[in-house]
Amino acid sequence: MRQNKLKFLLFFLLIALISFESNSTEIDYNPSSEVINSFHKIADSIISLLTIEQKASQMLSTSRSIPEHGIEMYNWWNEALHGVARSAKATVFPQAIAMGATFDPDLIRNTADAISTEARAMYNIFNKKGMRLEYTGLTFWSPNINIFRDPRWGRGHETYGEDPYLTGKIGKAFVNGLQGNHPKYLKVAAGAKHFAVHSGPEAIRHSFNVKVSPQDLNETYLPAFKELIEANVEIVMCAYNRLNDEPCCGSKSLLNDLLRENWGFKGHIVSDCGAINDIKSNHNFTISDEESVAYAIKGGVDLNCGSLYNLIPKAIEKGYLTEKDLDKSLKRLLMTRLKLGILTKVNDNPYVGLNESHINNKDHIKLAKEVASKSIVLLKNKNNILPLSKNINRLFITGPNAANVNTLLANYNGLSPNIVTPLEGITTKVSNGTIIRFNQGVDLISDNNRMDWSASLAGSSDVTVAVMGISALIEGEEGAAISSDANGDRNTISLPKNQIEYLKKLRKSAGDKPIVLVIKSGSAIDLSEISKYADAIIYAWYLGEQGGNAIADVIFGDVNPSGKLPITIPESLFHLPEYSDYNMDNRTYKFTNHKPMYPFGFGLSYSSFDYSDLSLKKNKIDIGSSIELNFEVFNNSNIPGEEVVQVYINDVEASFRTPNSSLIFFKRIYLGSGEKKKINLVIDDNMMASYNEKGVKEIEPGNFKIFVGGSSPGDRTKELGKMIKEVSFTVQ
Repeated sequence: MRQNKLKFLLFFLLIALISFESNSTEIDYNPSSEVINSFHKIADSIISLLTIEQKASQMLSTSRSIPEHGIEMYNWWNEALHGVARSAKATVFPQAIAMGATFDPDLIRNTADAISTEARAMYNIFNKKGMRLEYTGLTFWSPNINIFRDPRWGRGHETYGEDPYLTGKIGKAFVNGLQGNHPKYLKVAAGAKHFAVHSGPEAIRHSFNVKVSPQDLNETYLPAFKELIEANVEIVMCAYNRLNDEPCCGSKSLLNDLLRENWGFKGHIVSDCGAINDIKSNHNFTISDEESVAYAIKGGVDLNCGSLYNLIPKAIEKGYLTEKDLDKSLKRLLMTRLKLGILTKVNDNPYVGLNESHINNKDHIKLAKEVASKSIVLLKNKNNILPLSKNINRLFITGPNAANVNTLLANYNGLSPNIVTPLEGITTKVSNGTIIRFNQGVDLISDNNRMDWSASLAGSSDVTVAVMGISALIEGEEGAAISSDANGDRNTISLPKNQIEYLKKLRKSAGDKPIVLVIKSGSAIDLSEISKYADAIIYAWYLGEQGGNAIADVIFGDVNPSGKLPITIPESLFHLPEYSDYNMDNRTYKFTNHKPMYPFGFGLSYSSFDYSDLSLKKNKIDIGSSIELNFEVFNNSNIPGEEVVQVYINDVEASFRTPNSSLIFFKRIYLGSGEKKKINLVIDDNMMASYNEKGVKEIEPGNFKIFVGGSSPGDRTKELGKMIKEVSFTVQ
């Protein structure tokens, strides 16, 4: 009788829902109150019919079927960090750190849209086959928007870099692309992780207690999450660690008070996998697993990646938890499935027609190549030796990453039949009259030097391209980076010693003939020792399936490099604080006291861009007022190109610690040869304000500086030939 009542109610509510066309102009998923209210009614009706055991079964990452109520089994765990991961064949886009290096939110939104198209197509295929395993669903635990505060963190390449503003803008674009803009249904559900203040060390992440000041918390670690909440991200994953003594997965102050009450988060929260177990076993915060379950659910964790929520009935029996607590969490989970259109039978979901023709198609492959091309950062180009001629007579390609697929795939990756290594991309690009020789020359990290005789080939070649660096086997997640000596992290940021020695031999053999060094890495590599051995240095990240073609395009000039560093490359590991110290002093471009090897935002081009006519409408304003900034960018070369315009601000006279400079605006622009563009920007009080010791944004009277150019400001930027313009104003 109850089942018939439920079916009738669901039918009535579904008929009452308005069908919409997928033609919204909104940039994010933002359904009407009528749609949400109807989903609330359906969720409430389902909850009213379930037993406590059935409710608990829906709060596990593998949610069991309840046939008598028409609920199918659903596995919540899926990944889409840079393409649909660990599933069927898919387009492998560049790793997240490379997406950050594009400084191009529009491009990343298009990328995420392609990823979610493939995800829906896969889901439709799996659904027809009755497959409901891990990595077949529509709830994706991506993106990772933690701050890459220290280059030793192995998972840093999963992020968009070290800057909260850049991370927020790229992360928001990624979420918008994944979730779509249909007025009724989510395309897929995106998940922001790991909330909060989670950036290593990997070895102790299950027990680590992060101590962080209110200033650093609000200035560095939280802004990107707030940006994604404002973009209506559907999922937030809580972190393994404690934050100021409180396990994140259950922290009332973090999840309920800040995330839900203060920021207005409406989606659901999932634990990192095994994090609920950690509350007792590793944090020693509770004395029983039932108490851990109650702590997590009351604190706001709706979904358990793991199995500990099987203890929910016992936790209720012991009085740690009430059924009302349970219903609150379960409803949020049902709402997500309703928004996806997969909990009940619907006939108006716009994504049901996506199929295999939408997976790894020509458009997506082309897009993967574009992202890779725009992420590549040219760090050095002595005497403008790049681009090379495709008609070069003799070319030597060497290095452990020249034919290494792992440095294209990174981690949390899919697999594609179109993976192109640098060796393949370069070989495709050169003319038929070019003699190409290849020898790996040296292993990635081992001291086996039996092949380093091949360095002599540099002497008989016109140019040597050495593809070196590291891989996701050296830096990555605990347990996954099998070649790491620090549980996925790095104890050093230098290039492996054997590669340095081989590069020296290449230089000796090549003499005056050029060496192009291509660094494959997801994080900062100390280049201070090796820069002098290379005539050109290309930072190429983990570039996905089209990485080899993208590198070749840049080397031979079919693409003008335009990527910018989303991280600072320090001169030495000794310039960094202790890895486990989360204080931001002396970290990132915003707070370092040391001159970097390469600064945040830096990247060269084959074009030459000049900034001029920098001016402000006023030079004195009142607190709370805005100020208009104007300047021009000129392509002073005969090569068309794209420049990432960057604007930074510094509060010179604050009574509390303020950043050296803070990125407040960036824009990628195209300039033809000799073309000039005017940029007009209103700098408001939010851009001027800084966080004080209490973690509150404020503006004090005093002098401010604005910096404009193609990199973050500083002496090192000037040394590298990047001129930054600056102008001052006073707040009174």
